Amino acid sequence: MASDTMASSQSGLTEKEAQEFHAQFIKNMGYFAIIAGTAHVLTWLWKPWIPDAPGWRTAEALIANTPLQTLVG
Repeated sequence: MASDTMASSQSGLTEKEAQEFHAQFIKNMGYFAIIAGTAHVLTWLWKPWIPDAPGWRTAEALIANTPLQTLVG
């Protein structure tokens, strides 16, 4: 038989299970945000999607002097 706490839950999880799931979800979301942020920064260094006022030539000149350019080629 299901306990009263599980019967009142829409997910079928107990309170403790729900808290554990939430904690793991928040932890993994933080990891995802860090990875996504790092990917965006590296992409910005490689090829900025919003150029400076003078245009793309200035941005490309800045990128040409970075170590990332030597890795990408």
